[in-house]
Amino acid sequence: MDTAIAAPDPGSDGRPRLRLHIPAHHPAPGERPDFSYVPRLPAGAVERPDIAVPAQETHRLAYSLIRVLDDDGAARGAWDPKLDPEELRRGLRAMMLTRAYDARMYRAQRQGKTSFYMQCTGEEAIGVAQAFALAPDDMAFPTYRQQGILIARGWPLVDMMCQVYSNACDRLKGRQMPIMYSAREASFFSIAGNLGIQYPQAVGWAMASAYKGDHRIAAAWIGEGATAEADFHHALTFASVYRAPVVLNVVNNQWAISSHQEIAGGEAATFAARAIGFGLASLRVDGNDFLAVYAATRWAAERARANHGATLVELFTYRAASHSTSDDPSRYRPQDEWQNWPYGDPIERLSRHLTGLGEWSPERHKQLEGELADEVREAAREAERFGTLDSGPTFSAKTMFEDVYKEMPWHLKRQRQEFGV
Repeated sequence: MDTAIAAPDPGSDGRPRLRLHIPAHHPAPGERPDFSYVPRLPAGAVERPDIAVPAQETHRLAYSLIRVLDDDGAARGAWDPKLDPEELRRGLRAMMLTRAYDARMYRAQRQGKTSFYMQCTGEEAIGVAQAFALAPDDMAFPTYRQQGILIARGWPLVDMMCQVYSNACDRLKGRQMPIMYSAREASFFSIAGNLGIQYPQAVGWAMASAYKGDHRIAAAWIGEGATAEADFHHALTFASVYRAPVVLNVVNNQWAISSHQEIAGGEAATFAARAIGFGLASLRVDGNDFLAVYAATRWAAERARANHGATLVELFTYRAASHSTSDDPSRYRPQDEWQNWPYGDPIERLSRHLTGLGEWSPERHKQLEGELADEVREAAREAERFGTLDSGPTFSAKTMFEDVYKEMPWHLKRQRQEFGV
């Protein structure tokens, strides 16, 4: 990418004219995909510091890219977590199940069974590998596209589907948009549509956990576009000052709806580099590499657990699907761009790695795809027994007054009476 700055043109009075820099739009529909800005770093090339090093010693990693799996599927370098084949197969299965679940729910939305859906296609290694690397009771503060966390933690698909359908078995009683899950028993904090707010909530929760002498850490996720929100910077300040035991993840999937990551500040610096000004540790990771994501998350979690403070982790990935079912990505990017992402597909890469170890095969992969499709189909049939958004049954309107206050205040009681419920 050409970053040369042209000399300013002199004005009528001889003084140079100012110019506003506006990042050039990424290749438009019909143009060839251009990933010249993507770092081309070999697997295994990045050093792995001790978890106790001062944060400043990690800052050079903000401008690198932690990779473990090479182009042939072999694991390289110091970041290789050396997981046993059974653990790798569990991770592959969870990623494939997440993709199968997404595909089923996407079709359900197109059939009118729900109003809205968001897939995490191409980003499955993030939610799944990070769930594997964290303890089961570490508190997750996700944004959307982390459904893999719930699936990796064994949360029932039927429960997730009922939330998407807002049906009679939706534990949230239809109050949340589809895909904004909440599962306290899985240590999965409620997803919110107000982007960025999970960061200060996660930092505050982690501070409270440390203040009480608990053993649990927190982890939060945000998209690269939402790093422009004030909540992001507030959270980093508190995380730095109080050394909160939290892992702060930035999922840089290149697109904040239709705005490319350069508009969010990715042209001038990496998103991992945001940590430098706050004195936090920083890592930048190939988000499509299951082993790298696991290793970096485990490093950041161990650092937090050892009271060395928070780590900002940029997960460098690509949003293969549309932003949501309300989005048409063909209007702002080349239609085949996702097929040209230099770091490939996370499921294919882990499958290739296992095959290279002699622990997997294309035949077993295809068989598992069919089994998981059947599993998701059966879960969908079970969930639809309790209704869908278009066919009901739905919760009574009176439930909007419940589950907010321990004791309902007088003005809500009056409103409910006026409403006649």
